[in-house]
Amino acid sequence: MEFLQENMVWVGIAIVSGGMLLWPMVAGGNVSNLSPAEATLLMNREDALVLDVRETAEWSTGHITGARHITLGQLEKRMSELEKFKDKPIIVICASGNRSSSACGQLKKSGFAKVFSLAGGIGSWRDASLPLTTKS
Repeated sequence: MEFLQENMVWVGIAIVSGGMLLWPMVAGGNVSNLSPAEATLLMNREDALVLDVRETAEWSTGHITGARHITLGQLEKRMSELEKFKDKPIIVICASGNRSSSACGQLKKSGFAKVFSLAGGIGSWRDASLPLTTKS
């Protein structure tokens, strides 16, 4: 007990960092992550829908050609726009993978079965030297 009192700051930091590591799993449930190469294969072979949930300013800096843009904050109220894609694979993309995990959880709760998150977000796509566009 004495140790905890003397090291309260370190204990707090450990608890917060542990929570941050667990949050994507809790928020998104059991989310399947894809590498950029796996995502490309799914797009080409199964005509997967790419859903970008980043904010508009982030989207404007570059996005995957053909991606749909619905920010995470708008996803719930715009879910009806995605109904026609319920039987298709959906690859959700954000900046790093946290928001896409949350979006995948929302999609699964709405009955979408084939939902994937791009591991590492748009940064991993860029790192793989895959093309981006700034056109709408």
